[in-house]
Amino acid sequence: GSSCVCQPGYRMVSSNGGSSIVCEKCPENMSGVTQDGWNCIVCPKGLTPEGKCKCLNNEILVERSLDGVLLNEASCILCNGSEQSFSASDASGHRCVRCEQTFINVSKSCDCSSPNILTGGLCFSSSESFPPKGVATLRFAQLGITLTSAWFLKNLQSSASACWLYSNLTACQALGNMCVMNMNSLSSSGTDACSLFQYIYVNTARLGVVHSITFWRHNLPWLYYGDQPGLASQVLEANHFPTIFSFKGTEKDVKLRFIAASFDAEGNFLKWLSLEGGVLQLCPDTQTKLNAAYTFGTTYQQSCKISVSKILLDFANPVFYDLFLEYNGDNGQQNLWAVPVLNLNLQYSEMFINQGSNMNNWLLTRRFFLVDALSGKENDLGKAPRVIRIASKITISIRLVSHSQRGTIYPPLVTIAYTDLLVQNPETQSVMVSFSVSYEMDQSEAQIQTDIALGVLGGLAVLWSLLKTAAWKRRTGSSIIDLQTVLKFLLFYAGDLANVFFIITVGTGIYWLVFFKAQQFVSVFLPLPSQEEDFVTYVACAFSLKALQFLQLLVSQLSVDIFFIDWERPKGKVLKAIEGEGVAKSAAAPVSIWRTYFIANEWNEIQTVRKINPLFQVLAVLFFLEVVGFSNLALMDSSSSLPRSSESYVAPRSRVLRFGVAAALWLTIALLQVIFFSLFYERFVEDKISQFVDLCCMSNISVFLLSHSCFGYYIHGRSVHGHADTNMEEMNLNLKREAENLCSQRGLLPNTDGQTFQVSISRRMRLHYDRIHQTLTRKHGPARFLDSAANTFEQSTRAYNTMNKFLSSFIDHVHKEMDYIVKDKLLLERILGMEFMEPIEKSIFYNDEGHSFSEVLYYGSETTLLIFDILVFSVVDLASQSFVLAAILTYLQQEVFRFIRNTLGQKNLASKTLVDERFLI
Repeated sequence: GSSCVCQPGYRMVSSNGGSSIVCEKCPENMSGVTQDGWNCIVCPKGLTPEGKCKCLNNEILVERSLDGVLLNEASCILCNGSEQSFSASDASGHRCVRCEQTFINVSKSCDCSSPNILTGGLCFSSSESFPPKGVATLRFAQLGITLTSAWFLKNLQSSASACWLYSNLTACQALGNMCVMNMNSLSSSGTDACSLFQYIYVNTARLGVVHSITFWRHNLPWLYYGDQPGLASQVLEANHFPTIFSFKGTEKDVKLRFIAASFDAEGNFLKWLSLEGGVLQLCPDTQTKLNAAYTFGTTYQQSCKISVSKILLDFANPVFYDLFLEYNGDNGQQNLWAVPVLNLNLQYSEMFINQGSNMNNWLLTRRFFLVDALSGKENDLGKAPRVIRIASKITISIRLVSHSQRGTIYPPLVTIAYTDLLVQNPETQSVMVSFSVSYEMDQSEAQIQTDIALGVLGGLAVLWSLLKTAAWKRRTGSSIIDLQTVLKFLLFYAGDLANVFFIITVGTGIYWLVFFKAQQFVSVFLPLPSQEEDFVTYVACAFSLKALQFLQLLVSQLSVDIFFIDWERPKGKVLKAIEGEGVAKSAAAPVSIWRTYFIANEWNEIQTVRKINPLFQVLAVLFFLEVVGFSNLALMDSSSSLPRSSESYVAPRSRVLRFGVAAALWLTIALLQVIFFSLFYERFVEDKISQFVDLCCMSNISVFLLSHSCFGYYIHGRSVHGHADTNMEEMNLNLKREAENLCSQRGLLPNTDGQTFQVSISRRMRLHYDRIHQTLTRKHGPARFLDSAANTFEQSTRAYNTMNKFLSSFIDHVHKEMDYIVKDKLLLERILGMEFMEPIEKSIFYNDEGHSFSEVLYYGSETTLLIFDILVFSVVDLASQSFVLAAILTYLQQEVFRFIRNTLGQKNLASKTLVDERFLI
């Protein structure tokens, strides 16, 4: 459509290319046009549809003399087929050439007349023993179409006959190519191309074999490995590939040197081709990325959509390949290893078992093609094909020998799936094609080891959960095993099992990250995506169970009983007017409530304080992954470098490595944060937990916490100065006296500094606490600053004063029937997190060297929170394959749960301590 030509009967006068053309009609007596289109000429034997001269068969057209002078009348010269010349016209009809040798052999001329047989341009004697009559029909099973191929109709019988009678190498190759076009079909009935090939193969054993390969007959192409049961596993696993590969070394050690022998459809050998450069990759790409497919250890994946019009243009004539892997022998000699092919479209007859996942059922082949736009042509080879067949999925599989320490592999396997496409509108039709190189190893041993670890750790988790349940029963003061006990055990087990799954998945991810990326001589390959399913399931289980534990942790922290014991006593007396009597009486001076409000606000602020900075944690992990380039360690290639060139090939990312890299970074950065905050920040800048304990002491307020019915924590905040409601001068003086050791120590016991305790209270103590607490929680406090129900307020105030008086007297050993003792925990009790002694008569205060009361805060649950954050990040990343999205959603969930913990924790604090929620800011 980009240039003009003259119509039949017109000669060209001038042409400057394109549409610049001038034509002139030829006169009636010279109606023909020369082959070049520039002159008119007389045609004695008629005209072609294009208006040019034509000649009969075996004649050549002559329009000019030997010196190039144009003749007035064209002549048709008969080629001399006698014994002196044996010449016939060539396919174009322009030259006399020596006729095909079979004509000469059979008829001693260039004429194949009866009784001789002419087929496919070859002449055969009728007395020869011919192979069976071939069937030129092809079945395209995916489309359910059977058609008669013009190519097969023209060449099948002649190729089979020439191969059978003369062992003609080109004819045998052409016959083999037609068998490959027919998907290597082995049919027990009929005589298709593969049946003819097998007939010749079986009956030419006398010719011998090539290179001692029993499946490769002399003069015949090597198409099959044989159909004996178990032969495939023997071919693929009986022998190791006789060389070793490494991730770091010379070019020959890190490159898979695939080369292919290429043939055209007529059986002519074309040339040797190196697969580097994209011979098998139909999708266009840069040379660097195409060559990366054959870097040892680099998983390669490429897919794209290609228009049918481009396929028909680029692959008008099919090319057939025999693939080999090149290696150097012991003496340095260059050797070739034949690479087997697994054709997923291979059509079986009833004598074969249908192809399945069992390797013993496979029938391996050798030759393959990328696009066949030839066999699908009906009637006329010059027309467009009705059906084309495309290698839509090609996979080269490299399998590592088990327990190999030196990069020994089994012979590679090429797996091909073809797609049949009915050509209707080439410009709008397209087909998806893919090419991949995968590396795999037997993962059964790793799976067994994982199952063993899961079983052992899961069993230990059961025992640990039973101990936790026993400790919980002791702390709740109950000895009956009921439904609540079973549910509590299941919740404990969910958390411990989540830790088991987390340890296994993190260990697995880091194992593959270290051992795969750091190896020089290859000993492991990464799990394939299909082999990662169990790992992903473990991560999902860890996340689900840890989420359950996290929610249970939130509920328990939001339901703790807490009370602030005010040790301040009235200073002097004041006159107080009595309503209705008009007189004033002296009464004890009221104690300021602001110190209690102040402590309540400080407690409210430290409820969600953590040992790490969550925002910094997320940003640091994202920085190292995306900016520094740690995410490149998750690529399924042999490189362990962090920065990558934009022009280099980017391999697929392994889900196992993604999890391993992300988890390792989270844990490393979190550990560094904990070390920084513990050794530096909390020591030299600010320690909010320790400061809260100091603040309680300076405010003359103790904190009594009950996380269980009969277990909790006590922060002794009784001021050593007797009172804290004072002015600035006296406060500074008190601090100076304490700094100079001019006053007693802050501890609960004389001459001690112990201010924090774990408390195991008796049932009697708990019942008395509950009786007062019921009155305390009947009303949360005034609904407004003014105009509140006086009786309700007074009742709550009395309950608050009663609780304050009871707890302070309890601490002072006033109630002998509810007394307590102070002791140290045994080492085993600290390790197991439980108490061996049951507080029957007396409550027990356990000295606390740390700040164990933080277990009812975020601060004391950092491990659970950190693991939950890692799992949220990893689950989102595994689902979306985006570290950025995972970081955003992880930070959002942190903020959402922090808001929930703050809001509901504030309500619980107001409910349990009678501190009006409006004063909690």
